[in-house]
Amino acid sequence: MTLRSTQPPEPIPILLYHAVTDRPGPDLATWSVTPARFREHLDCMRDEGRTPITVSAFVATPGQELPERPVVVTFDDGYADFVQAAEEMAARGLVSTLYVTTGVLDGSPTIGMPSAPMLTAGQLTLLEALGVEVGAHAHHHHHVDVAPKSVARDEIRRPKAILEDLLGHPVVSYAYPHGSYREAVREQVRAAGYTSACAVRNAFSSVADNPFSLARLTVRDFTTTDTLRGWLRGIGAPLAPKRELIRTKVWRVRRWVAAGPARQQARRA
Repeated sequence: MTLRSTQPPEPIPILLYHAVTDRPGPDLATWSVTPARFREHLDCMRDEGRTPITVSAFVATPGQELPERPVVVTFDDGYADFVQAAEEMAARGLVSTLYVTTGVLDGSPTIGMPSAPMLTAGQLTLLEALGVEVGAHAHHHHHVDVAPKSVARDEIRRPKAILEDLLGHPVVSYAYPHGSYREAVREQVRAAGYTSACAVRNAFSSVADNPFSLARLTVRDFTTTDTLRGWLRGIGAPLAPKRELIRTKVWRVRRWVAAGPARQQARRA
């Protein structure tokens, strides 16, 4: 008889960055790190012996043996300063996954995103050549967990179609705007043809994590290199539970109920 291991799975840090700039606007400041701090973070990843992989490589095959001590670097939204960040990562042999809000590529309005220079459609192919996996991060950046079903479907399917048309290959990873999701939304993402989706959760991921709600650790303006070093060593944050906590499920239901009047108004509009 084979005994099942009682040891918890290895904590795997999936890092969530937004902007890398010395001059963020007031609504982006807390979500930014300076270029000097970012370089320190990258050097720390190298010095700690972490192996960089993309989100899709992490979830590619269930049960597949991962490289030793993996780390996943992700960016949300698609700010213009990501170009320099990608160059810094490429210089150190680090790959990453960038989740693009496609509305900003053509100037469409977005919801809850800071006003800042954004990437252009023409830069995405160049970024792929630097080792960047491009994923989708909605079109208008709506809270898909409380949006009407038709709005959520559009926020999931439209960016995939846009990015695939621009890049000429499948786009298979998604990141929930604001990190918000629920089971029905996860199923919409799966049905759209994605193979993974990132949430936030501010916890370590692992091989036991749900590939359609991967836990990430948010890097903010106050995230020091010492804090990052702790994460890279598997300390300083909880391990995401295999099953969602009851209190989290209750919180999701309350959000859904509270957003009911807004959904009804959106349907009538």
